[in-house]
Amino acid sequence: MRFSNTFLDEIRDRVPISDVIGRRVTWDRRKTNVSRGDYWACCPFHGEKSPSFHCEDRKGRYHCFGCGVTGDHFRFLTDLEGLNFPEAVQQIADMAGVAMPVADPQMERREKERGSLIDVMEMATKFFQDQLQTANGARARAYLRDRGLTGRTIETFRLGYAPESRNALKEFLAGKGVTKEQIEACGLVVHENVPVSYDRFRDRIMFPILSSREKVIAFGGRAMSPDAPAKYLNSNETELFHKGRVLYNFARARRAIQGADGAGTIIAVEGYMDVIALNQAGVENAVAPLGTALTEDQLELLWKMTPQPVLCFDGDGAGIRAANRGADLALPHLKPGRSVRFALLPDGKDPDDLVRHEGRAPFDKVLAQAKPLSEMLWDREINTGKFDTPEARAELEARLKQMVGVIADENVRRHYQQDIRDRLNAFFQPQFASRNAQGGGFERNGGRSFGSRSEGQGARKSSRPPAASDRLVRSGMIKGHQEMPPLRESVLALTVVNHPQLLQDDYDEIAAIDYESRELQRLWSAMLGTAAATAAPHLTGAHLLERLEQQGFAALLKGLDQQIRNARLWTATEEAAMEDAREGYRQALALHKRTKALRWQKVELEREIAEVTEEGDSERVEQLMLALQQVHLEGLRLENQEAIIDGFGIMSGRIKGAAKS
Repeated sequence: MRFSNTFLDEIRDRVPISDVIGRRVTWDRRKTNVSRGDYWACCPFHGEKSPSFHCEDRKGRYHCFGCGVTGDHFRFLTDLEGLNFPEAVQQIADMAGVAMPVADPQMERREKERGSLIDVMEMATKFFQDQLQTANGARARAYLRDRGLTGRTIETFRLGYAPESRNALKEFLAGKGVTKEQIEACGLVVHENVPVSYDRFRDRIMFPILSSREKVIAFGGRAMSPDAPAKYLNSNETELFHKGRVLYNFARARRAIQGADGAGTIIAVEGYMDVIALNQAGVENAVAPLGTALTEDQLELLWKMTPQPVLCFDGDGAGIRAANRGADLALPHLKPGRSVRFALLPDGKDPDDLVRHEGRAPFDKVLAQAKPLSEMLWDREINTGKFDTPEARAELEARLKQMVGVIADENVRRHYQQDIRDRLNAFFQPQFASRNAQGGGFERNGGRSFGSRSEGQGARKSSRPPAASDRLVRSGMIKGHQEMPPLRESVLALTVVNHPQLLQDDYDEIAAIDYESRELQRLWSAMLGTAAATAAPHLTGAHLLERLEQQGFAALLKGLDQQIRNARLWTATEEAAMEDAREGYRQALALHKRTKALRWQKVELEREIAEVTEEGDSERVEQLMLALQQVHLEGLRLENQEAIIDGFGIMSGRIKGAAKS
């Protein structure tokens, strides 16, 4: 039987190609990046010992660089397993949980009609393009020229003009043999509650909306008259067009990031003109919803193209409200390696204004400062009021916990809950500064003993991070009272900046590093944005440093470099060999994670001791005290391990370009 393109596209979209191929091969752990949907294996079509067979979930394609085989889900099954095409379709449909279509003459006729409707939409597009170049289109041409659009851009996006007439398009299509039913099915005329239908779009600049297969399926029209009831008007829902499932410029943006070796991201802006102006300025990876708030289906489309799209909104009140709606929409659907970032433009500016008047550089700067979802949510909640009472702080904590409770993925939800605890602790700490001066912590000698009642009660009064020994503070493993960031954080940040190849190996883990230093938080956001906007071949340490310095981080980078050189941690410098830099980064990251986890483990234990003490459960108190002592000992072991890492940095003598021993 013949399958419709709609059905084949649906089951392909539901089943990652890696799931189909992964049952027949073993993925190479070193080259595969699961979070990006990028997989490598030894080719199942020819014998080989090193993996040259590659597949990408985002593209839904595989290719072997050894023997040259290539194809999609169905081709893999027909070529490797000898299935015929219907059998391959059946297998993918079963994996997708979709029933196979029943051979139905009506369905086949409907699919044929869809093809004819596509032809009608193409005729309408050419009609609108031609009308733009006539005398009737002079005012529309002037408008587009005033908006800064070039003739090439107008042609690229196939912009047109719908004349101020009730019948111009309808009569044109009828003259081409298009039936009344087809014109109505395409949504090109208004025919409800009127005896004679008339053109839906009149005196409007026309924006063709393309499908993922780059066929015109709908239009958006911008009114030329200020008295028009709707400034922008979209096609109504048709057999071809479902507004909430389509993104403007989807196919072109997808092609743009594929041309960037998968290193680019997708930027979602608010309107057609924003997309077009950005494209003319060289930003080809922008899309837009169709005049409405972003939908779940549109968000899924973004995630099919990139694991971390950037949602870009105007910086005014309406833009911030739209950003918050986007944050709430994304939250339940987060998965490991799948999130969103938020770029907020200066108040009163939209992307079109920004690039038209100031060029691309200011927009790139906005992207570089895009906030992760966790920070967007945090900023929203703490800007809702004052938190100077225990009740207000408890309300904030409860609200945050309820908010992240909607995350379906257990692992992501757990990390968000940990992030909330970290942020709340840091946020409330200044309010308890006077009481914190009385507290204890990881003390090597003297001080109160771990788990004493007075310490437990003190811990319950505030969620402060524990104090550290002088040696631990100096080591930089936790934050001390110093102008520069903690040394361990500086090592992590500068190692990646100097060796951005690490981003290709461990992007998701690197992107998730949470710094205590506010300066490093800002630097990290800018670094990730710059890296996302840079094609892989051009992403070098020198390029990254140059771009970050242009964004105002020159003094910080110089200070970090001096800090690590004073500590003789050479693995973080630009001169270090890649293998040494990678090893130093991994050890530093392990210490960073463990120290952070240990600190909060101590805080939680202190809180629990205070609660159990008040309940009079002496046996449980004793158990918790023993656990707290173990945390103390682990803290001391980390201090010793810090010295070992310092030694690694000092002894490593390899530099870039040096011969390996």
